[in-house]
Amino acid sequence: MVLDPKKRQQILRSIEKRVVKHHINIAGIDYDAWTAGMEARTPELLAGDLQSFETGIRSLLTELKTSHTAFYHSLPTELPPQHTINATLRDVSLNGVHKWMFLDVFQGGPADIAEIRPGDILETVDDAACLPPLAPQFTVGHSNTLTISKRGGAYIERVVVNVPHRKGTKQRPPMVEPKSPVHAMIGPNIGLLTVPYFPGAAGLGFSNALDGAVHDLKQQGCGRLILDLRGNIGGSLGFARLASYMCSGEIAIGHSLTPHRLRSGYSLQDLPAVPMPRTKLGLVFTLARFAFRDKSVILLTQGLGSQPFHNRIVVIVNEWTNSAAEMVAAFAGENRLATIVGNRTRGNVLGASNFQVGCGYWLRLPVFGWNTSKGRSLEGYGVAPDVAVDVSPDGLAAGQDDQLARAIEIVNGL
Repeated sequence: MVLDPKKRQQILRSIEKRVVKHHINIAGIDYDAWTAGMEARTPELLAGDLQSFETGIRSLLTELKTSHTAFYHSLPTELPPQHTINATLRDVSLNGVHKWMFLDVFQGGPADIAEIRPGDILETVDDAACLPPLAPQFTVGHSNTLTISKRGGAYIERVVVNVPHRKGTKQRPPMVEPKSPVHAMIGPNIGLLTVPYFPGAAGLGFSNALDGAVHDLKQQGCGRLILDLRGNIGGSLGFARLASYMCSGEIAIGHSLTPHRLRSGYSLQDLPAVPMPRTKLGLVFTLARFAFRDKSVILLTQGLGSQPFHNRIVVIVNEWTNSAAEMVAAFAGENRLATIVGNRTRGNVLGASNFQVGCGYWLRLPVFGWNTSKGRSLEGYGVAPDVAVDVSPDGLAAGQDDQLARAIEIVNGL
């Protein structure tokens, strides 16, 4: 694809307009200074090659100092492992050399199907070395040959990872959605609920699937629950259904903030309190209610009643727990509804939208802020665990999950 200077200029002006109008300015950025910086770099953005143009815009977006920013083409060639092969990676030092270790591998995803496991070490992608800090990127609709070091270096395997084709939507770039939720009984009365993603624009489909999973666990005698949010990508309002299963009544999960409300100021007592709708009809009524009003609201749980695992819940998180999953973890921790185990979460807690900016390019911007029920912003901070537990490369390579083992120990004592 060739972009002449005129088309590039149009894209830049569209990006500037969208940022100033829609960006949620959590970090207190001076937009005049930011746009002046864009103007100063415009000549080089117009003159360089296409890769330099895209890289330059992404660099400008990092200066907004918020998560959920991206610039991509409708047919992107570079997407992170979570969105393509359904896995996360950690930079680890092995014998003095930094390498990528597979940390979370989502059940039923392309990496899992290729029999990649947590603790495996990534050596090459299509015969090219892949070392930190440069993270591997993958393309939907393509296959990649990976060289993997297994079981602490005991042997090397070459595996083919097939990434199915997926189309992007207005809400998100193309991505392979991980299976969610996944549930199983892992003890006489301990249920494990794994949620790597909250799919769907409004989360109603996820809510139905979650209801089925919780019902099945209760039928099998689940009186203690471990909720695994490690590697969770984030997603939709389905997180409110998950939060609702942690308490019996309607209580505040947190509140959203629009750019207008953030600029003009607000009192928490003046924000409307809204339970997450349970049905499509309820969603329609809720959307109609706020069609012509500021959408800064207090989001409430749904009042699902008492559950047999209440007061006996442990939530596992790690550095790849993102966005909506962080909202759930913060809600559970602040209200003493669960014990949080693992590593501090990512700190990417904003609501985003995608905007077309011309020539097949999209701009992803955070357009909503989020504060917890206690008024804290998690952006840039994340959620700290009550019980800090890390995992080791050697332990994972041997099939040992220290975080899950500690969660079982804690939940058995509740």
